[in-house]
Amino acid sequence: MDMHSSINSRSPQAMRGMGAFGSETAPADAAAIERARGATPVSDTTDEIFVSGRWVRGTGTVIDSVDPATGRVFARLHGATEGDVDTAVDGGLRAIASSGWAELMPHDRAAILHRIGTAIDANADRIAALQTVDTGKTLAETRALAHSAAGTFRFMASALETMEEAITPRRGSFLSFATYEPIGVVGVITPWNSPIASDAQKIAPALAAGNAVVAKPPVWAPWVTLLLARLAEEAGLPAGLLSVLPGPGRTVGDALARHPGIGKISFTGGTETGRVLAHIAAEKLMPITLELGGKSPTIVFADADLDQALAGVLFGIFSSSGQSCIAGSRIFVQRTVYDEFVDRLVAATSALRVGPGTDPGTQVAPMVTRQHRDGVAAMVDEAVHAGATALCGGAIPADPALAEGAYYLPTVLTGVGNSARICQEEVFGPVAVVLPFDDESDVVAQADDTVFGLACGVWTSDYRRAWRTARAVQAGTVWINTYKQFSISTPFSGLKDSGLGTEKGRDGIRSYMNQKSIYLDMSGQPLPWAGL
Repeated sequence: MDMHSSINSRSPQAMRGMGAFGSETAPADAAAIERARGATPVSDTTDEIFVSGRWVRGTGTVIDSVDPATGRVFARLHGATEGDVDTAVDGGLRAIASSGWAELMPHDRAAILHRIGTAIDANADRIAALQTVDTGKTLAETRALAHSAAGTFRFMASALETMEEAITPRRGSFLSFATYEPIGVVGVITPWNSPIASDAQKIAPALAAGNAVVAKPPVWAPWVTLLLARLAEEAGLPAGLLSVLPGPGRTVGDALARHPGIGKISFTGGTETGRVLAHIAAEKLMPITLELGGKSPTIVFADADLDQALAGVLFGIFSSSGQSCIAGSRIFVQRTVYDEFVDRLVAATSALRVGPGTDPGTQVAPMVTRQHRDGVAAMVDEAVHAGATALCGGAIPADPALAEGAYYLPTVLTGVGNSARICQEEVFGPVAVVLPFDDESDVVAQADDTVFGLACGVWTSDYRRAWRTARAVQAGTVWINTYKQFSISTPFSGLKDSGLGTEKGRDGIRSYMNQKSIYLDMSGQPLPWAGL
């Protein structure tokens, strides 16, 4: 099976024909790139992976990392192999035993998690610069993601310190307890579109629970996860409790999921790969958490504050260049305000600033690779040929200054029904489709007419309508008069083809633990069955 494409991209078109970045451009001198860009943190891109507490050069596939803004290779990394998975898992098991990590008092484990969070905050600019050159995202976004990751480690540390076990209600002459214990070694597979935040969302609770973690970052963006490993090492995390193994999903990811020493997988990525992993988990009878794709509806009722709704819709689909699982890519607008809203949306979309992520004025940065960009463009072209109208965008920018990057203009499409492919498949790019609706029942039916169920936005001034719609729509997260707001303290999950299991929140730690029941006799008497 080929897990590589889905693990490193969530979009259908990126699941086809993954090639080597090296074919796009010859490797460039790292120092020259740093001088030219002024922000490329080449010192954080040494050719080493982190295997069971040791920094070693990988013996697997060569990974050429391309700056999406320039098309230039800025670093080269030898990835991991199946043998590295064996070493990392075995080392994790030994580290749990030798360090006593699982037996530490919760506050002692929490102290190290707090230190990791502090280290992330202290290195936020360094992390942001590295993530921007690796993924193309704006520095404002990557800096926010770094601080979010720090907050995740702090929250999980605090939740760990205050997590309670239970004495359950008495049902006999015994005391009964519900306790929780670490699984052992867990595998986490993270996406390229928000590496540091996704890393923290999985690694922090897994470590808090007392486990060792083997992380497989995306081939397209491995560097921030490796930097996180360095920060964790410096913060005092015992050696071997965290390994970071970049490499293709079809080899490293598959080996990680199938390894008999792995007790759980947590995966964020494409739905098809999620299904493959779910089958492996079923064969092993292993718990799994899947955060998968989406085709999220955004619903604008006629009584909404249209200024507020417009700002939210723009942010919901075009921030992160649309490369977000919860992007509000299907925009349903009530028919009585449809024309007005579409006109305003097109004007505002056309005014968005497209440019490199290092430019403070940029709103829509390059996509992660030109290959991914071309897949998005192909889906838009297909929709237009099938009858859609591109009211703005729908093309690669003509600006010569952007010619070498993976840019695509933010696009607004109309003129198609909800059953069109462009409305049913995850594009994972800056592409919105606007559709009219008549009333609540109409829009709920259209919103739910998809295999996905990840997120939804509702814009209305009627709180009763907002509540009814939020409860009726099949989605793991619903925002009312806002969009893409998150809290690590609030659970996150997907319905239908959008996922399985829950991340974040206080129970995020327990999702990486096994529950055990203990009964303690209080009578001192033999059980009567034996007649003794």
